[in-house]
Amino acid sequence: MKKKHLAIATVVALSASMMMQSCIGSFALYNKVKTWNDHVGDKFVNELVFVAFWILPVYELSFVADLFILNSIEFWSGTNPALAQAETKVIDGKDAQYLVARNETGYSITNLTTKQVTRFIFNAEDNSWSLENNGEVTKLFTFVDDTHVDMITRDGSYTRVELSQPGVLAYQELVGVGGAAFALK
Repeated sequence: MKKKHLAIATVVALSASMMMQSCIGSFALYNKVKTWNDHVGDKFVNELVFVAFWILPVYELSFVADLFILNSIEFWSGTNPALAQAETKVIDGKDAQYLVARNETGYSITNLTTKQVTRFIFNAEDNSWSLENNGEVTKLFTFVDDTHVDMITRDGSYTRVELSQPGVLAYQELVGVGGAAFALK
């Protein structure tokens, strides 16, 4: 039982330290992704996107990019590239440079060395968000109506989720995501 309390205290302490502005950096990219997610739709759609982004590791990758690249740039230069208002930005990574571009259908990240492109795409025709990587497009979710979305599961199939607290909780249980990750939200 003491280990559980220690784990909870650690999560709370780490969460609090990340919210404070100091020399650890602003974690601007992670916060931009989270802010964008907070405005995708109503609270149930936002929660489903949140779960999908943990499954696909969008949150994890943006956090790591902040931790190792963007916060270092912010420390040495005084500005964070993720806070720039430009439509495109070149970011120096450990092994390559990346071009991050925003356009009318979403976002793309291009490795300037390998020319590999990853895209987050909104399709207005079927009202869906997808991830494109290595030429493969994975639809994350599709709005079915005002109260339902079809969400991707871990095995690549889709399940209809009601945009309500019970619907989101059922989806979380289905994909096995919950606990500390959601406490950090």
